Amino acid sequence: MLALIPGPDYPGGAQIISTPEEIAATYRSGRGSLRVRAKWKIENLARGQWKLVITELPPGVSTATVLSEIEACSNPVAKEKAGKKVFTPEQLNLKAAFLSSISESGVRDESGKEHAVRLVIEPASSRQGQDDLVRMLLAHTSLETNASINLTVLGVNGTPRQASLYSMIAEWCRFRLATVERRTRHRLTAAEKRIHILEGRLAVLLDIDKVIKVIRESDDPKVDLMAHFKLSEIQAEDILEIRLRQLARLEGIKISEELAKLREEAAGLNKLLNSDEAMRACVAAEIEGDAKKYGDDRRTFIEAADKVTMSDAKTVSIVDEPTTLIVSKHGWLRSRQGHNIDPTQLSFRSGDELLACLPCRTVDNLILLDTKGRAYSIPASDIPGGKGDGVPATSLADFQDGGKPCLAVAIKNDALYLVAASGGYGFRCLGADLLSRGKAGKAFMTLSEGELPVIFALAPQGEIACVTKDGRALVFNIDEIRQLPKGRGLKLIDADPGKTALEEILPVVDGVAGKLKGERLEICRGNRGGNGKPMKAPRK
Repeated sequence: MLALIPGPDYPGGAQIISTPEEIAATYRSGRGSLRVRAKWKIENLARGQWKLVITELPPGVSTATVLSEIEACSNPVAKEKAGKKVFTPEQLNLKAAFLSSISESGVRDESGKEHAVRLVIEPASSRQGQDDLVRMLLAHTSLETNASINLTVLGVNGTPRQASLYSMIAEWCRFRLATVERRTRHRLTAAEKRIHILEGRLAVLLDIDKVIKVIRESDDPKVDLMAHFKLSEIQAEDILEIRLRQLARLEGIKISEELAKLREEAAGLNKLLNSDEAMRACVAAEIEGDAKKYGDDRRTFIEAADKVTMSDAKTVSIVDEPTTLIVSKHGWLRSRQGHNIDPTQLSFRSGDELLACLPCRTVDNLILLDTKGRAYSIPASDIPGGKGDGVPATSLADFQDGGKPCLAVAIKNDALYLVAASGGYGFRCLGADLLSRGKAGKAFMTLSEGELPVIFALAPQGEIACVTKDGRALVFNIDEIRQLPKGRGLKLIDADPGKTALEEILPVVDGVAGKLKGERLEICRGNRGGNGKPMKAPRK
């Protein structure tokens, strides 16, 4: 059946991008939804200019709907907060993306008699990526949407129920057979009634004079006609109602011809009713005839494709430019354009101070590690700029179980980072391992009671020096630290969350790690997980 009906065929055409397996599952259960995408084309203009033209829309979507959605993205409505109109970072970023991608007056509906659907969208610049513009529109408008399927049928027995595609068509076939059978019986009844009337007329046709005499002389002509000519009551009634000229010789020929046709029709109707095979052949022939008369080519194209998500469109629409992220110890976030930011000139709320000043790009992600070891990723483009203290991290991330941000780094997905806890355990990971899908973050570092994350930095090359609060250092090659996506890691230096906690990890560059150098550096060299040596030589 799926070979004959690979998927729905919508009046407006468009494209079903769900997989054949998803379509089959929906048809088997009778309920679900399919992903449907608009159809478009690129029309090239003079001097390298071009425009995007939408020609087919998903079911239930109009050009007015798409126009209003584009307007809502380009000109969002602010929310009232404390007497002020406030735009969320998502609204501001989306507005900037749409205004930078679509010409100010470049969206219009040219649908009409010549084109059922023609929605024209002109880019802000001919250098705008065509695929980028399409992905942004698919992600943020109904040009790509879900079309629900609900195969609820009212069966022959009058009871509504959920049906699969097979059972729905089987039910319809039974209904169609029953309908044609009732129609056939109705036609047969009408034909037999007419045959009965004509047979009565034919019986009296040969002796019209006697008919007239009976009618003229009888007190009850109907009864006498029935007696003289062996007619039924219906036939006698008909004789009394018709005009005499309908019993003329010429009319007799017509009656005979009509009677022959009716008897032939009745024989054919009886054959249908008495043969299930003949009835099915009749129904099939009628359906084939309707298909030839009313059928047309498939309009909806079916080809599986990946769904365009908000994140897909986001990476496309964000302008890649330098920015600096500013994170305070109390968890306030803000950004500044460029990298020429002097941290000493930054001001904070009373009692607050700088936690991290992070030069990066707008396409990067800020990672916040909290006191429970969870990692929260926030796109750099979501962090608002402008004057002021910024926004609290809690508005962009949902910190779990009382966790509070304690470390912050702007990451690149393919770079290696070094993380470690105060208990002396740590590991290396890729930037992509720190990314989380939702605001609730992800469990990243496994911590013992009393432990806190203390190290989160770009992993250096070569040797490192692990330094504890009580002044010990252990120098070894960073390659001894395993790369993991998450967890507790390996023991880097013998430490505990208290007085001997791991405090910092320094790269060894040209034989120097902070104040550790020369002979003392050699003394502190050892195997990963050892006790290390005092950074300062004991007094003599």
